[in-house]
Amino acid sequence: MNGVLPDSEIRKLIETGAISADPAIIPEQIQPASLDLRLGTTAYRLRASFLAGKGKRVEDRLPDFQMHQMDLTDGAVLERGCVYLVPLMERVSLPAGLSAVANAKSSTGRLDLLTRLVADDGTEFDRLPEDYDGPLYAEICPRSFSVLVRPGMRLNQLRLRDGQAVLSDTELRDLNAREPLVGGDALIDQGLGFSVDLRPDHGDLVGYRARPHSGVIDLDRIGEYDAREFWDELRTTEGRLILDPGAFYILVSRESVAIPADYAAEMAPYLAMVGEFRVHYAGFFDPGFGIGKAGTGARGVLEVRCHEAPFVLEDGQVVGRLVYERMARRPDRLYGAGIKSNYQGQGLKLAKQFR
Repeated sequence: MNGVLPDSEIRKLIETGAISADPAIIPEQIQPASLDLRLGTTAYRLRASFLAGKGKRVEDRLPDFQMHQMDLTDGAVLERGCVYLVPLMERVSLPAGLSAVANAKSSTGRLDLLTRLVADDGTEFDRLPEDYDGPLYAEICPRSFSVLVRPGMRLNQLRLRDGQAVLSDTELRDLNAREPLVGGDALIDQGLGFSVDLRPDHGDLVGYRARPHSGVIDLDRIGEYDAREFWDELRTTEGRLILDPGAFYILVSRESVAIPADYAAEMAPYLAMVGEFRVHYAGFFDPGFGIGKAGTGARGVLEVRCHEAPFVLEDGQVVGRLVYERMARRPDRLYGAGIKSNYQGQGLKLAKQFR
């Protein structure tokens, strides 16, 4: 059956050597519908981001852009505003019919830590074509905060697909009728639309804006950092917010969304013409997100950056959409069910490093 590969199929690919790693892949990397990728021991500071290009290898192009090489073994700081390339511990040899797409993990996106997959023969980021056989690299550009990284850290993840199984709007409406995907009315137009919440039910806190010139964040230190040293709180009773050009914001969706067990979802950008901003995201939503003890539905955290001109964002403005896909089969474990899922049942929430 076509669809997104679940954890059981990912394990089979590891067992057959289609996905390999040095050191070996650990069970904690395998998520319900994706595989976490680990940083290797070396980082290369680049003078510019690049793609390998058709018929070329990343390794061969690297000397054209490399500024210096860094050993990550004992930890190293990736500085804000700089671009780095890190060879990953994993490599893949995709069987016929399988392709893959990568995305940043949730905490990576919430730190404004731009992380993209780069591969040999690549003409776009975060995509592996059918039959890809080769190494994997992470391009990392800290946008708001400098970060301390070590080998083995997991900043992005890989989702594997057998064919395409994206739900049409008609299929999505039928699914929503059987298993409600959102609290309230569903806006379905090339996916499930979601809007920004600037009139919270309680209080007037609507989001956070990253503070410039903050300290270094060690990504391994969970709940360690005082949020006030890195973020300004945003409060309003007017239902609107003026975005400053170049600033990074953490906001939250009005809708609580749910991902049924036989489906996965990915955030996609809304039309660029809606305003001078872009919603960044850790784009993968696993089966079981927003379902279970946490109740039905969990908010989507929005990672927003304004472009050239100040822009007024209004409460309820549609800013993105979720594209749903069928799973090839149901995962052995769902998001939040017996696994470490930091954002199940979430509302407005910063990355797990902050308290």
